[in-house]
Amino acid sequence: MLLATDLDGTFLGGKMEDRLRLYRLIKANPEIQLVFVTGRGLESVLPLLSDPLIPAPDYIIADVGATLVNGHTLEAIEPLQSEIEEKWPKTYAIRSELEEIPELSYQRVPQQRRSSFYYGPNLDRTLVQLVADKYNCDIITSADRYLDLLPKGVNKGSTLKKLIEFLNISDDRVMVAGDTLNDLALFEVGFGGVAVGKSEPDLLNAIAKVKTAYQADVSGAGGILEYMASHTPFQRLLANEKTLLPKIKQKNTEQLVMVYHRLPFEKEAVGGKSIRVAPKSPNGIIPSLLGLFEKGRSGLWIGEEVLQDGNNQVPNQLVDESKYPNLVAATIPLSKEDIDKFYRVFSKEAFWPTIFSFVDKAKFNHEDWDHYLKINKLFADRIAREADEGALVWIHEYNLWMVPSFLKMMRPDLKIGFFHHTAFPAADIFNIIPWRKEIIGSLLLCDFISFHIPRYVENFVDVVRSHTPIKVVDKIDVANRFLTYSCALGVDRMTKVIEIDGREVRLGAQPVGVNCDHIKQILAQESVKERINSLKNAKSSAGVTRIISIERLDYVKGPLEKIQAFGEFLEEYPEFRGKIELVNVCTPPSQGMTIYDEIRDQVNQAVGEINGKYATMNWNPIQYFYRALPFEEVVEQYALSDIAWITPLRDGLNLVAKEYIATHGLLETAGVLILSEFAGASVELPYAILTNPYDRKSMKESLLKALVMEPGEAQVRGRRLYEYIEHYDIHYWGKDFVKELEKSGKKAAEESPY
Repeated sequence: MLLATDLDGTFLGGKMEDRLRLYRLIKANPEIQLVFVTGRGLESVLPLLSDPLIPAPDYIIADVGATLVNGHTLEAIEPLQSEIEEKWPKTYAIRSELEEIPELSYQRVPQQRRSSFYYGPNLDRTLVQLVADKYNCDIITSADRYLDLLPKGVNKGSTLKKLIEFLNISDDRVMVAGDTLNDLALFEVGFGGVAVGKSEPDLLNAIAKVKTAYQADVSGAGGILEYMASHTPFQRLLANEKTLLPKIKQKNTEQLVMVYHRLPFEKEAVGGKSIRVAPKSPNGIIPSLLGLFEKGRSGLWIGEEVLQDGNNQVPNQLVDESKYPNLVAATIPLSKEDIDKFYRVFSKEAFWPTIFSFVDKAKFNHEDWDHYLKINKLFADRIAREADEGALVWIHEYNLWMVPSFLKMMRPDLKIGFFHHTAFPAADIFNIIPWRKEIIGSLLLCDFISFHIPRYVENFVDVVRSHTPIKVVDKIDVANRFLTYSCALGVDRMTKVIEIDGREVRLGAQPVGVNCDHIKQILAQESVKERINSLKNAKSSAGVTRIISIERLDYVKGPLEKIQAFGEFLEEYPEFRGKIELVNVCTPPSQGMTIYDEIRDQVNQAVGEINGKYATMNWNPIQYFYRALPFEEVVEQYALSDIAWITPLRDGLNLVAKEYIATHGLLETAGVLILSEFAGASVELPYAILTNPYDRKSMKESLLKALVMEPGEAQVRGRRLYEYIEHYDIHYWGKDFVKELEKSGKKAAEESPY
């Protein structure tokens, strides 16, 4: 059997799920010989040969039929290629004469044995015909734009016919596929085949009376599969197709495009080189997002990666075919300089301090903004090029605020959702950003915009109001899931749908959850159980109450304020000296982020002063770790600690607080949580002890309250918090976002309250 297929719009077109299905089918059936038949020059086809997703062709017919090579060796098929060569007259003579004709513009693309031009609507074709007759050439046009002069009698169909005869294959075992008028010749030489869905109308009209031609409803690769399903001998291949994939069942859903700055891979060193491997650890946001593709949902994951060996073309690849059979990763390769400027300099110096209301630390550089736009456009271009028609696009984080502005113009068919993993500030703070209008304008092109908590939603609405008139279409009560009047970030009602210029935008509050299942698996490990029991016994013997604090080193997290409050607590309550210890784990920032050097030095000095003042030979008040701990060790520290003291000055959410609660809930132990009022999670966790990290008195009083709390009360508080954490876990968050994005674009109806 032989499949001869056009590339763009046909073999490379249609839904990604259909493409992957066709490619797997061909790879699994070596009896199928594959021929690429394309108007591209051979050089333009070469990148496809290194794409791991695309099956390697046995033969390539390029240059609209003027080039014929072996797909594996790229050697010309002789004597067929020489016969074509002999028919081709003088290249530059033809080109120079055609360039004199108005409405013709030379295509500066790789081409051999043809002369290719763009043509305008007012082209005088008789002038072109005179040149063609003079040099004994044929004219082929397509898409009302492209024009080729080829040797007389040479086209896709004639070259394919000669190849089939050369290979001695029966015509009834050949299938052709195309979508434009320059594919017509494939059908005219007598082979059965398919014009895939959304083919050029001129092609469909031309083949309407060709008995062997089939017009598919499904576009691209799906149209090829549609033909195979009802035509022998290819029908048999589909009957055996179910053996190619894991036994999964996925309802018919739109492709989900995940746009995140990181790719869903881990790196391993093999033979001195860094290679990608499927992710192993189930902890964190990425594995949770991957779970959305476990049932075979068609997906595309777009992220950036540092350029390797100067290679700026990284082929798409499957993430993990056994777990996510239809999820493909598309890489945007960036130089280390680009990444440093984009993430570590501009985003962290301009947006990060503004988002968290530290406006005195914000630095705005207009040249850096231009670079930020450039990177955002790279992401938008890749989405526009790769996404299925009508796909759902989920964009993550403020680094990509401007992607919707580029993307909506290129692909209005896409449904765009945006999730903020950070806080979102009040209007008078956000509006200090010089490019505030552009950012808000971009976000308003989304169909669904989501934040952690209702307060951030209302902040966003206030910012929008400061830029443009809006109509609030729907508001909902949030008291049954979030705190309202009893904490700093509470609101009682949240805007759900707004209308701007006649277009509705959905809004949502969807705090990220934790992976309770993963924590449970860690706690079930025998080695972890043994270490926890051993360390607990030692702690019990010493009679010391352990307070845990884990955060990334960042002025936003308030590490210095907490250390200073702890020092004052020991000064004012000497009876607790020797009886409590603060285990403070500070994860260092990314390498090269010098903006955190000052806070690092201040924390180091404060820890040293307190330990120097109060430590004894048998007791240190603060155990300070300036390094990242493996998550297994973090869970062990949660289990060993009686109190978690989580006091960021500002925080979009704070997953450490939730992980601590989950650990003690699974162990059925009483862990007391002290949480900053300015962490987003504070409005979710009513049984936590809330504290004001800007008020040293409040910090000390909340710590004292936790230390003297009766065990029974601590047990009840912990149990109630765990019930919430367990229900609204990481999986709930991901599914809920996609569900809301799917609803977007429809008229507001009565919403279910949270």
